[in-house]
Amino acid sequence: MKSWNSMNIVISIPAYNEEKTLPRVLDEIKEVMKGNYTYKVLVLNDGSTDKTKDVAQKHGAIVISNKKNRGLAETFRAEMRECIKLKADIIVHTDADGQYHPQHIPQLIEKVKEGYDLVLGSRFRGKIEKMPFMKRMGNRMFSRVISKLTKTTITDSTTGYRAFTREVAEDISYINTFTYTQEQIIKAAKQGFKITEIPIVARKTRNSRLFKSSFQYAVKAWINILRIYRDYDPLKFFGYAGGLLFGTGVLIGIYVLIHVLLTGAAGGIPRVILSAILMLGGIQITIFGFLADMLRK
Repeated sequence: MKSWNSMNIVISIPAYNEEKTLPRVLDEIKEVMKGNYTYKVLVLNDGSTDKTKDVAQKHGAIVISNKKNRGLAETFRAEMRECIKLKADIIVHTDADGQYHPQHIPQLIEKVKEGYDLVLGSRFRGKIEKMPFMKRMGNRMFSRVISKLTKTTITDSTTGYRAFTREVAEDISYINTFTYTQEQIIKAAKQGFKITEIPIVARKTRNSRLFKSSFQYAVKAWINILRIYRDYDPLKFFGYAGGLLFGTGVLIGIYVLIHVLLTGAAGGIPRVILSAILMLGGIQITIFGFLADMLRK
């Protein structure tokens, strides 16, 4: 087994039209890592139309370019493939916009050296200079869901600032598009990898380019929370849905029964049919949840 001093460290940065912010990030990485570690910087240029590629190459980074913009999830998959090709033992993932200060990279690496497989840079354990209220609440909801699913205390499941071992990069496959950051945490926990967090300072950057409004972010966040439950805890997801339908059917049935007892009227056949359909549908969905949970395991 390699000693820690001979470990290959790759700092991986996805970038899309970041010619203005990337130079600062690369200069800060160089300053922080100077004399302490042997490392490479990988910039995954996601179809930038500006001079991102030229800037990265000028600063000595290894640059891999997508022919067109493919989005964060697909770019992350490409980063993992390239890091494995570079024989990385430790991978540090950060952003090109300067939100995450490189000063925390040594702390992330040291936690991996202590035996952790996945180390998250938590903005909520540290300091956030600026984050819209809706996004802050969405991140907290994500983290609570992930904590329940993994039985691990996670305060910042959406952070892109993290370090992990080659084994994590090799063993985890990604299928989702928006929630790949959470997917890595969930699958790492399910596969027995050790996870921890360190506090970081998140600097003020530009507004999000992924979402035009806080409302759009909130809707997307809720949709993806439901997707996470569907994919990783189907019994709970379909159980709640089935229970809601069954319970609604029961309430309608009780209403019809009380109406008949009080008025003596024998009407309400449509409501009786609706009640039966809802209860049967609820039972079927719950059974489907049991089957999905069995297949998942």
